[in-house]
Amino acid sequence: MILFSIFAQTNTQKPIYKPQFMEGFENKDKEEIFSKSVRAGKRTYFFDVKNTKTNDYYLTVTESKKQFSEDGKFTFIKHKVFLYKEDFEKFMEGLNEAMNFIRKEQPFTQESFAEKRANAAERNNNTSGISDISFEDLDK
Repeated sequence: MILFSIFAQTNTQKPIYKPQFMEGFENKDKEEIFSKSVRAGKRTYFFDVKNTKTNDYYLTVTESKKQFSEDGKFTFIKHKVFLYKEDFEKFMEGLNEAMNFIRKEQPFTQESFAEKRANAAERNNNTSGISDISFEDLDK
């Protein structure tokens, strides 16, 4: 069984969306058996192994991304996947198939990534017709 949950956490740690069947599922007191975090660009991924009530291990994969609001405050948008050991094999088959498709259709190279990043930066810096004005120009 795989459960999905979408969270936007603020300083009050209140979820925006939490399915009914998830109530009481996340127990903050559960002992983490293993934890690994991976920073990937603007996102951080957390891989946490925890115990069920019957002492079976399960994995939570959490994607966390900082998002700023218009008032300058930030929240962490989190997406979680709960994965149980009876689903590992089928999950990995699907994940590997999807990743292999992407690698075949759009191969990744450091050069292509750097080029995309440079193009995005150029688009963000494009002022589309706005000219620079210095303070000296204001006196004229």
